Amino acid sequence: MNLVMTHRFSPFLLFRLDSRIMALKTDKFDYFISSAGRLFAPPTNAEIRACWELCRLHNNIGFWVVWLPTAWSIAMAFKTHPEISATNTFYYALTYVPLCLGMKSMIMTIDDLLDYDIDALVERTKDRALPRGAISLERAWCFFGLQVVVGVCLAFKILSSTALYTSMIVWPLYVIYPTCKRWTNLAPIPLGLMFNIGIFMGWSDISVDGSVPWNVLAPVYLGACLWTITYETIYQHQDKIDDIKIGINSPALLCRRYTIPICTTTALGFLCLLAYGGILNGQGISFYVGVVLGGIILVKTVVTTDIDCPAQCKAMFLTTPLVGQIVLVGFVADAVVHRYA
Repeated sequence: MNLVMTHRFSPFLLFRLDSRIMALKTDKFDYFISSAGRLFAPPTNAEIRACWELCRLHNNIGFWVVWLPTAWSIAMAFKTHPEISATNTFYYALTYVPLCLGMKSMIMTIDDLLDYDIDALVERTKDRALPRGAISLERAWCFFGLQVVVGVCLAFKILSSTALYTSMIVWPLYVIYPTCKRWTNLAPIPLGLMFNIGIFMGWSDISVDGSVPWNVLAPVYLGACLWTITYETIYQHQDKIDDIKIGINSPALLCRRYTIPICTTTALGFLCLLAYGGILNGQGISFYVGVVLGGIILVKTVVTTDIDCPAQCKAMFLTTPLVGQIVLVGFVADAVVHRYA
């Protein structure tokens, strides 16, 4: 009888089993399609605003500290090479505007993506786009992927081979930097290496043969990294109370009450190395006037900042572009005087 029952009901049982398998496959396929649809759907107005915030386009200090060192380099090359026209110099300076803006935006986006859990616990950053849920983590990663694709295409299309290969040296730091606060107090070092790489790229792009005077630009690059360490260390004092509670690292917690002496030293180191690079490049008096004026503002804001007052730390940080702009005016004025006066 068991054999009869088995023979009689097996086709029916197999049919039910096949139906369940097909239903399960259909459900998974529908779920995949639905998920893909949500992931790649056109952005809402709220998500567009969130992407704007992820890029920090409402605050372009990051752009200035990336573009200004590049512009210094272009001005240095213009001063040294008489075959470089003023038109080309202006063209390359403008070309780097979208590139530097894109670089800054990618760094800010990946920083928020990898730090969204920490940002939610810090008073200053808890209302950023990801912690407050203005955009999902998956959609933010898609946005970052789009930034990478566009950025890489622009880099390959616009940059010279030397500038492109030079930029590639710091590409891994884009991902390493946002993780630094989890394991080291020295996050401003990789940030400075990223932000100031344009010092080599600008010269190589504008020079006729693509050559780079590494010995001349290296002091300027190292000095600019010290500049980054200076303003970033003071800036991080805004979050030191939350950082202690959360148990993460920052240069502010490393330097503590010695922050002002240390940052004064790094600021002076920046100015000395910048001036030394100017000496190697044969810069004139206009350049040194710019360095002195910018240096006075930088050192004065550093030594007068109360690191226990977040508003003063932020105010010091906000003066950063002005210092770089004054130095750039010195570079440009010196090049113009040398070329035409």
